[in-house]
Amino acid sequence: MNPMIISDSRRKAAGAILTLAGGACWGLSGSMGQYLFDKEGMDVRWLVPIRLGLAGLILLAFCFARSGRHIFDPWKTARDRRDLLIYGLAGVSACQFLYFTTIQLSSAAVGTILQDLSPAMILLVSCLLARRKPKSMEIFAILLALFGVFLLSTGGNPQKMQVSPAALLTGVLCAICVTVYNMVPGNLMKKYPVVLMQGWSFLMGSAAIALIFRSWTWQYVPTPMGWFGVGFVVIVGNVLAFPLYIQGIKYIGPERGSLYGFSEPVTAAIISTTILDSSFNPADAVGFASIFLMLVLISLSGKKVN
Repeated sequence: MNPMIISDSRRKAAGAILTLAGGACWGLSGSMGQYLFDKEGMDVRWLVPIRLGLAGLILLAFCFARSGRHIFDPWKTARDRRDLLIYGLAGVSACQFLYFTTIQLSSAAVGTILQDLSPAMILLVSCLLARRKPKSMEIFAILLALFGVFLLSTGGNPQKMQVSPAALLTGVLCAICVTVYNMVPGNLMKKYPVVLMQGWSFLMGSAAIALIFRSWTWQYVPTPMGWFGVGFVVIVGNVLAFPLYIQGIKYIGPERGSLYGFSEPVTAAIISTTILDSSFNPADAVGFASIFLMLVLISLSGKKVN
């Protein structure tokens, strides 16, 4: 057998495993967030600044150990500073805050699946920028995404919302932020490591959210299990999940990666239902399947999504 074929096969298998692991880590982190909100009485405005700050410091320390003062290079030119601020604040950090807000208002399963609407949004923006009409398959994919959101939010009954309007709004806004950080920083990603961009984004987001909500004035004191949960969402949800997923993407490409990344909402749904007592009915299952099929169709259409 051709050794190149074996090597390529192993590369694809490794990419699939890494991408699945990264998505599962995000799902576990979201589920832990739900536990912290429901059982430990934490608030997203207290948790997220700490989570982002610790993760940012860890990633920047790692980058400094490898590159020294080069970690400050993104701040040296006006264009890079502008792009980093948009990417870090309007994209990555806003996404993190809105994701956990959606979880606090609903569940980890709902938060993760609404975030996965981003490929449909990226598709629409790409069509607008290219000044072309979506293909038939792409239109069908977008309709599937809308149908999935309808089922998740109403259970099939438009007269009864099973997800609050606030959770639906923050979940959709989270997907918009994912679209921002996927499409805006093309120049940055060509010049700097992704881990460095994430480190600065997390640190900026931590400072911004803490200032907006004056998080240091909160009198909340976590239990030992609460502190364990904070460490879990930092290490598993930030420090581990992103590098695993990105490395997997390098092996198998973003199109397949977006499909394997569906392990995130699946993991969150299983844990939310079996351990955290969240409801999950047949309409929810069809809604999940519709959004997953949307990802498949967009991947087949050849669009690059992350």
